[in-house]
Amino acid sequence: MPVNEHPMQALAHFLPEGSFEPIVQYIHHFKVHLTVTKKRKTVLGNYLHAGINRNHKITVNGNLNKYEFLITLLHELAHLLTYEQYNNKVEAHGKEWKNLYSKLLIDFVQKQIFPADIEQALQKSIINPAATANGETDLLLVLRKYNSHQKPGFTTIESLPENSIFQTENGKVFKKGNQRRKRYICVELKTGLQYLFSPIAEVKIIEAAN
Repeated sequence: MPVNEHPMQALAHFLPEGSFEPIVQYIHHFKVHLTVTKKRKTVLGNYLHAGINRNHKITVNGNLNKYEFLITLLHELAHLLTYEQYNNKVEAHGKEWKNLYSKLLIDFVQKQIFPADIEQALQKSIINPAATANGETDLLLVLRKYNSHQKPGFTTIESLPENSIFQTENGKVFKKGNQRRKRYICVELKTGLQYLFSPIAEVKIIEAAN
């Protein structure tokens, strides 16, 4: 996978104003090898703990907007702090990780780095952080507003009216149904089969229902 190794000053390009210095302090203090990668479909970021002849390693997708990049990086830094304190003796996204991630979020919210709508959406994460981005739908929907690379004609499942027709990246066409818990039941028009879609899934609008 093509990646870019970013010197510290270049990292500022990926971060919102006011967050660069405190992030660099963490990176220098814990000797983090930070890599900015191209878009990955399954993950936004990843952490690998230090070992013999190996520093802590964090990767973050470079296609994220600045606020999503920072929040993803804080998520991974919380893994690092958890490892530093507990080694491998606790669960990856257990109460110890949640506590440390919450503290990081509170610290950066207090620095007034985030816009008001993101700050408000982060309150739920501070109280009970989710293990994955898909577990924080409300936050991701707010973060997507700050994307500068949105594809024309594309939108999220959440924003489509029920019974709208849409197309996925692989060319399949669906009709949006009702919501089941956190996901939407959608019917593939060609086969009649039902699929569950995340509210934040980006799809191409074919016909929006009235």
